[in-house]
Parts: sequence; structure tokens; C-alpha cells
Amino acid sequence: MSQPLPPVIAIDGPSASGKGTVASLVAEALGFHYLESGALYRVVALAGGDDPAKTAAGLDVEFKGPYIMLNKHDVTEQLRSEAVGNRASEIAKLPAVREALLARQRAYRQPPGLVADGRDMGTVVFPDAVLKVFLTASVGVRAQRRYKQLIDKGNSANLAALSRDLEERDRRDAAREVAPLKPATDAVSVDSSALTIGEVVDRVLKAYQERTSGQA
Repeated sequence: MSQPLPPVIAIDGPSASGKGTVASLVAEALGFHYLESGALYRVVALAGGDDPAKTAAGLDVEFKGPYIMLNKHDVTEQLRSEAVGNRASEIAKLPAVREALLARQRAYRQPPGLVADGRDMGTVVFPDAVLKVFLTASVGVRAQRRYKQLIDKGNSANLAALSRDLEERDRRDAAREVAPLKPATDAVSVDSSALTIGEVVDRVLKAYQERTSGQA
């Protein structure tokens, strides 16, 4: 008799919605593994090459705690640049790239469980996730969050430009033919505009407890 697959909590949402921070904290609270799927697309963007799908298939990437290693080099900070993020959003439209990364993402599903964040975790990668969350916030709030992140790290930033970039990325992610950004039909929607990270984490943990107690 085959063993049941480890549970998955899928947290999807647009850029700067806070899904990465929330997902990592939920994973920590539950003792689960954590997958930041967007980082894989950013690594492909950073790695470059004439054929993004070929690059994706041959990635030498490792996740070591908070650090992301490409070809044994720490590229964590480089991956957070707006240029890499925009390029990642462009190549994420390519079916061959998404297919190349699908098995790699699913391989993170290990006991005791996984919390995965991205844009199609609940709709494509883990459609059987025990809990699917669609986390969003207004463009203005998300731009402010990204602006603060950049300034705190000593980078220059323009709030109006960040807002325009987020709006354009939202349109691109929602309009792509393959795995568009949208809530799964059974997702729990959470607008974090007026919530703290802690409040969002509590809501996700409560929803997970409700789902799993209902299965008992």
C-alpha cells in the first residue's frame, strides 16, 4: 500500500504581496520544507543564455537556508533586483521553461510537508494541495513595501516607477497563456493591504488547521 503524499500548502499571489515572507514563516511554524518557486525563474533569468528552456533544464542551483547558490556561488542578492524580476516574469510565459522547472518544483514535496509560494502553485504545480491561499494587496501598498525593501538595503528606488512596474508585471502574469496568475477555484483569498505579516500567518495557520481537522 503506497504512502500518502506529504501535505502541501500553496500560497500564490502577485509580486510584493508578501507571499514569500508569509510562506517561510508558515513553514517554520509547522516544521515544513519551503519552496520559493519564483526564485527558480529568477535564477534562469540571471543565468542567461540564448535558450531559457535549456538553461532551466540544466540549472546547477541549490537552496541552502536563506541562500540561493548558482554554480556554487551565492546569488541571493542579485536575484532580488528589479531587472532580474522583470526578466523572470517574461521568461515565465514560455511553456518550455515552465515544463523544465515543473519536476524540479514537485521534488521539494518531502515529509513532513511543504509550503510553496509562487504564481501557479495551487493551480498547476500542486493542484492537490490541502490548502491553497491567494495572497494579494493593492498596488500602492505593494509598491511601498518594495520601495522600503530597496531603500533599507541601500539601493535607490522610485515609488512611481515601482508602481508602474508592478502593474505591468501583474498584467503580464495574468495574461500569459500558460499558467496565468489567478486564484485556484478552491483557494482562500487574503488581502494583506491592512494586515501585518503576523496576522496573515495566523490566518493561514488557522485555515490549515481547519482543513486538516476536517480531514481527520
